Amino acid sequence: MKNSLASHDALRLHKLTISKRQRSEREPFNGTKMEMNTFQGRKERHEEQLENLFRRLQLHGKYQKLKAAHVLQISNQSCGSCSSDQNAEHDFASTFIHRLLMMNYAARDVTSNMPKKPSYVFHSNNESTDHDIDVFEDIYNVQPSNEEHSNSEDIHPMDVQMAVFHCADSFLKQLLVTKLSECQYALPLLVPNPFTRQLEFPLWAFRQIKKTWKMKGAGGEVHSKTQPVYKVETPMVAFLRFGSVSASKSQLMSSLVNEKQKTFFHRDCTGSSRTRVLMDGVVEIAWYCPSGKDTDKFSECVAFCNLHGDAGDHEEQLNILTETAAVNVILLPQYDKNETDIANITNIYSKPLILLLPESDMKTTKTKIGKCKIGLKGKRQPEILQELVIAIEDICSQSSTMFSLEKLTSFSQSQIVRVDEKEDGNCNRAKRAAEQMMKKLDKEKDSLLPCQGTFWHEWSKTNKELHRPQPNETEMDISAKQAAMKKCREKQQGLKSSEFLQLFLKEMDSFRNAQEKIYFLKWLGILLDERTSENLSALRQKYATQCSEVSKLRNKHDDRKLKTEQKKVKAISKQINSANFGLEHILRELSQIYESCSFVNKNKRDLPVHFSALPSFAAEMMVSGFPLELMDGDAVHIPLIWVSAVIDKLIEKLGDVSVFVLSVLGIQSSGKSTLLNTMFGLQFAVSAGRCTRGAFMQLVKVSEDMKPQLKFDYVLVVDTEGLCAPEISGRETRNHDNELATFVVGIGNLTMINIFGENPVELHKILQIVVQAFLRMKQVKLNPSCMFVHQNVGPEAKEMCIQGRMKLQDELDEMTVLAAKEEGCDIQCFNDVIKFDAQNDVKYFAQLWEGTPPIAPPSPDYSDSAKDLKQTIVSQASAFSGMRLTHFKSRVQGLWEALLNEHFVFSFRDCFEISVYRRLETEYNTWTWKLRYAMLAIENEHLNKIVNRELTEVLENNLKTEIKQTSDEVNKSMSEYFQNDKDAAILIQWKGSFQIKINEVQETIVRETKKKLNDVLHQQQTTKRIEDQKTFYKNTLFEKSKECALQLKGDANNEEVLRGDFDALWNQWLDDIIKETQPTRKINVLQDTRQILGEMYESVPINLMKNTKDITSLPSYEDYVVFRNVSGNRSGITDIRFKDQIRALVTGIVNEMDEKIRSLPIAKMGYNIVYIQEIVQIIKTKIKVHEDEHVEYAFKKKFTVDLILNICERTQKIFIDLHRNFWEANDPRFYLEKEREDYYSVFKKYFHGVKTTAIFGEFMCSKLKEPIQESAYRKTAREMANEMKTNCDAFNGNRSKLEVCILKELAEKEHFSKFMKYIHNPKEHFKDFIRYKVNNYITEHFRTSVLPKINENIDLQKEKIVKAAREASARVTESNGGVALWLKVFTGKLSGVLIFSEETFTGMSYDDVDVKLLNEVFPNELSSVKFDTSKTFRVVNFLDKLDNKDRPDEILIQHFCDCCWVQCPFCKAICTNTLKNHRGDHSVPFHRVIGLNGWYHRGTTNLSISICTSNVATNNSFYPNHLEEKSVLWREYRTAGSQYADWCITPDVGELPYWKWFVCRFQKELENHYSKTFQGSGSIPKEWWENKKNNATESLKHLL
Repeated sequence: MKNSLASHDALRLHKLTISKRQRSEREPFNGTKMEMNTFQGRKERHEEQLENLFRRLQLHGKYQKLKAAHVLQISNQSCGSCSSDQNAEHDFASTFIHRLLMMNYAARDVTSNMPKKPSYVFHSNNESTDHDIDVFEDIYNVQPSNEEHSNSEDIHPMDVQMAVFHCADSFLKQLLVTKLSECQYALPLLVPNPFTRQLEFPLWAFRQIKKTWKMKGAGGEVHSKTQPVYKVETPMVAFLRFGSVSASKSQLMSSLVNEKQKTFFHRDCTGSSRTRVLMDGVVEIAWYCPSGKDTDKFSECVAFCNLHGDAGDHEEQLNILTETAAVNVILLPQYDKNETDIANITNIYSKPLILLLPESDMKTTKTKIGKCKIGLKGKRQPEILQELVIAIEDICSQSSTMFSLEKLTSFSQSQIVRVDEKEDGNCNRAKRAAEQMMKKLDKEKDSLLPCQGTFWHEWSKTNKELHRPQPNETEMDISAKQAAMKKCREKQQGLKSSEFLQLFLKEMDSFRNAQEKIYFLKWLGILLDERTSENLSALRQKYATQCSEVSKLRNKHDDRKLKTEQKKVKAISKQINSANFGLEHILRELSQIYESCSFVNKNKRDLPVHFSALPSFAAEMMVSGFPLELMDGDAVHIPLIWVSAVIDKLIEKLGDVSVFVLSVLGIQSSGKSTLLNTMFGLQFAVSAGRCTRGAFMQLVKVSEDMKPQLKFDYVLVVDTEGLCAPEISGRETRNHDNELATFVVGIGNLTMINIFGENPVELHKILQIVVQAFLRMKQVKLNPSCMFVHQNVGPEAKEMCIQGRMKLQDELDEMTVLAAKEEGCDIQCFNDVIKFDAQNDVKYFAQLWEGTPPIAPPSPDYSDSAKDLKQTIVSQASAFSGMRLTHFKSRVQGLWEALLNEHFVFSFRDCFEISVYRRLETEYNTWTWKLRYAMLAIENEHLNKIVNRELTEVLENNLKTEIKQTSDEVNKSMSEYFQNDKDAAILIQWKGSFQIKINEVQETIVRETKKKLNDVLHQQQTTKRIEDQKTFYKNTLFEKSKECALQLKGDANNEEVLRGDFDALWNQWLDDIIKETQPTRKINVLQDTRQILGEMYESVPINLMKNTKDITSLPSYEDYVVFRNVSGNRSGITDIRFKDQIRALVTGIVNEMDEKIRSLPIAKMGYNIVYIQEIVQIIKTKIKVHEDEHVEYAFKKKFTVDLILNICERTQKIFIDLHRNFWEANDPRFYLEKEREDYYSVFKKYFHGVKTTAIFGEFMCSKLKEPIQESAYRKTAREMANEMKTNCDAFNGNRSKLEVCILKELAEKEHFSKFMKYIHNPKEHFKDFIRYKVNNYITEHFRTSVLPKINENIDLQKEKIVKAAREASARVTESNGGVALWLKVFTGKLSGVLIFSEETFTGMSYDDVDVKLLNEVFPNELSSVKFDTSKTFRVVNFLDKLDNKDRPDEILIQHFCDCCWVQCPFCKAICTNTLKNHRGDHSVPFHRVIGLNGWYHRGTTNLSISICTSNVATNNSFYPNHLEEKSVLWREYRTAGSQYADWCITPDVGELPYWKWFVCRFQKELENHYSKTFQGSGSIPKEWWENKKNNATESLKHLL
């Protein structure tokens, strides 16, 4: 019976045979039946269809141009914010891509929402009525459609998919196919190229897909298996169709593979149309993956291939499938003598075969082994599926044929199939390189990548211990830890690099083609993943089981057993980490090679490239879309040096672009990475097996069409490990999670808080962590925002979302109160911490899978929620400006450094903000200098007018008006800086305060200038009588010279006689003048001082005042001090700190009084005992202030008396010199004698008959010489100050830069005494340094800059004088005036330019002066004046001719030293604030060794080597008053007194090696100075001696 049936089947197949030649004329790409007369016609028609399809999809110009990098950008289309959702035809492709990337399995339904138009053709017969119509003829009469209608047929959804596939580059193809697999869609396996007709196998597209399935073992246990899909060897079932059949092969296959998903697109799918252009001949593949349950259709993984179209039209695909299939399932139409393909069917019949007969109602019939027939007619689909499953299982069990994707590559050898990997040269070369590397994987990961092992972990652990000192930890302990860290780095650097890593670096360095490098990295990742996936699969299953056991034990509160099981979890986790080997581990190795080599500043011997090139490789990978490890989860540490270097390279490649940082937090395995990958198409590892830990970051570019909406260039997505990991327990879990949460929240502009499920315990845990993190951000003035994502909630939870939001708000408020208590701040609700809207900032997600994995597709609700979340994120991000990469780098550094300390808020410093602030301070310095420089010119002009008596009152408003132009320029420059600077978003926070500071500086400058001018005005009024008398004397002598010369005219025969006559008359005139004046009295400063002190301190004997001491050089001040609140202890002054405090007081007062005395108007007004009284009062006040600040001791009266006497004795010469200047300027004989030659010249010219006009002009020019020179010198001094401010390195920045230059010079010269002056009296040292530098600069540039400027300014003044003379003459001509008017106009024009007034000529007779002639004489006489700028003119001449306030060094001192000079009470570091009496605390970036200030260990003579910033992190104590027993914890240093309370000292292990070098270099000198030693507890760590001078000075750059 069986044989008869078999014969009958063979006969039937034989009768179906037709000519092969006839069948070959069919067009294989034709999806509809077209009647063409010729093959060429059919070809043209097909090409027309292709062109029409790509044109309608707007892909006609994008063939091989759709790139993954472009598709993954954040664009209007990817965010669903454009017309793409309306599904116009030209948007089909982009809509399909972006839906697919969001794992929306409705991606293929892009055409379903197209508005449908009637597709009927209207045909009317106006002459007919309903009664005349033949009903049946009318019903069945078919009108032909016109061409327009046929052209507008719907686009088939699969044509959209395949069109995109054909136009995508290889990386996008891989991405699309991977996403199709995640959506449980069939994948294109064999694809006819529509343009070349070559059959293609896109193997590369399958490389990243993995399949997981579960199988039951013999004992019923379930085993899970995960493999890359290209390695999976399974039976393959090929479904074929010959002819036209009524049943849908694709529908049947979809039901077979996955009943809940339309795996294979079929005729009943949404959007299906009659025509398709690109699907005929395409072979799709899908895998059935069992779940290890009894309901599984197949017990093992089975592949299903579907050949679209008539199999007889696609011979190549048919042959490949039948050759590789374990069983062929063929759908055959009803027997028809006219049907064909008997030859192909005959060939297939020799293979395992299942015939499906749609038109037959026969039962399942097994013809022979490997053969089966199933009739489909009249059967329900479940029945058909059941029969088909049984048949397939039966035949597959008898077949040994196994299918894998890689086996298909064998068909490429016969040129049947084009394999993309082999045809693409870049891909092929990269694959060979990656395979070569895999051959080097002959050892364990720890051996292949040694630098990330023990030494790195030890370094990380020690670094944390360094930042978290133990109670009573000393600087020696700190140095020991630093030495251990250094040793770790040196050992790391000395490790030999494996051949594997060497080859990796060689390959990375050799690739010049970016695409080839990406291929290489992807290949390496694929091959590494393949190598480890099998072991990881078993380990992850074991890990999951063990974690489940730990969770159960936690609920049972069995602590002993819990600890045992947790150890097992850790052990398995360690095994997973060892087995896990990916690109991230290679990058981690590079990071440690880079950090260790950077530390020792030496390249590895066996490294094929220089270590400095390594960050560039990582940056290239980030730009190409690979994630970078930000935090090493195994070491739980951030490799800051590496991360910073990579970001620097990113900046080189991309520019300092602006990024919006999006971070995510959540419980372990809550779907964080999946969510990020879904929204942005990223490549973060997705696994609950905890194969990686830490934090990773990846760049997502913002497209140009989104730039108007978003104010940044990239989104930087930061993914993190899960919180509350079961392998970390107890306090360790909380600390770790709090650190991670604080860090992730801190670096993000927006943090997604991912909550999984509805477990209130888990919710409580994560909310507590998150709230504390945000609270910390508020305390350090960072303002991130947050978004809560509640995943895996049921439908009923979504419906009750209002109640859920309210509950979440309550939870947040509750957690906020608890966290606030822990952080020590008063905050009552979450909204006080961060702006939070429960309605808009909470999103609910359905569960990810629609069904049970591994064959469940993603839920459409999940995809829609992800899309909605992405739109919300983009919407919120539009309100942010993002942060530049440089800022992000500094933010990472600042946050991590702060987290390393136990007290985050106390320790946090935003390094980038600090650098931006320092740049702002430099600009501020420039703005204030501009104001000061402008005011100097205004002051000079007003000074001239006051001396010329043109100005009798100085009003503040007038000064403000005159400086307004400069002020407006400064304000404009400041506004532009705050608005246009690249860091404007950060600068804006200081705009208001700096505007206030600038206004305050301007007000101060105006007030100071007004005071100085009013003082001059007062002096001018006081000395008016003297000046008038001097003018009268001069003019009297002029008239006498003139008169006498005219009388003697003609009497003298020679020059000698004339001279003798003049000298005799001159002496007589002087004698007459001197008789009327009183002689200048001599002064005795010490006598006046003793007189004042005697009146002030009657109890002090006068004889004690006669013997003054040099109080500045005393070895001890013990005799001057009385200690307070101390009984029987007078040895306190032996504390060298007190000695230095008193010595600093004395030195400061002495220097200040020197300056004060020099500024007194003695040279203008003469000496007065009032000045001594003023000085005495200032000294007394300063001593009183010092006593109030240092409550430990008080000064005896003798101290004040001796100090005043010493100062007055030291400065007596200054008083005498200044008074002598006054005497020389005002004693008639002295100052008139200097002008004897000028008057003799007048006398001689009158004698020889020179016209009065010429004599008057010459006399005027001689009087103008001094004012011209004085004005030129002052202007040159200002210009030189400005030149040095610009060109001199010490002066062209802010005070911090000046301090760096000072410290470098101190180190270079190594003068201990100067060091000590800098430490204890920094302001005076700054002044000395400025004076020294200015003097050197002027000396060096005197001939090249100073003299040219003087001459230039003299010429400028001469031009102004000539111009004034011309204008005066013009005025006289207009008004017919005389010489008096000329003089008035002339001097008025020069009143603000020179000290030269009309009063100069009071009492002179000039009636006979010819004004017209004077206008001609004047320029000639002026040009003949000899100024003091000859070759003999020296620096000293120039500086001596300037008043003290006009000197360039004093101008710069006023600019740089008008700031805060408060010193740290511990180490004497100087507050860096640029304003005196500034708001807020004093602070410095780096503190020093406190032993420099004489601090020592109580009860010993050992100087302390500790540093303030290290001490405040310990539980150690100090004694504010060494005479008392009261100690204060360093942590609570502010409670020690007023001098401590105003200082902000943050815990920090960072210090300047400079001061360690100083301690080592000057150890003996310091010991002698303080009479203490660096021994015992103050012993200098041996590591300090390794700091060389060049390293010390190099470290000063951190101050800038």
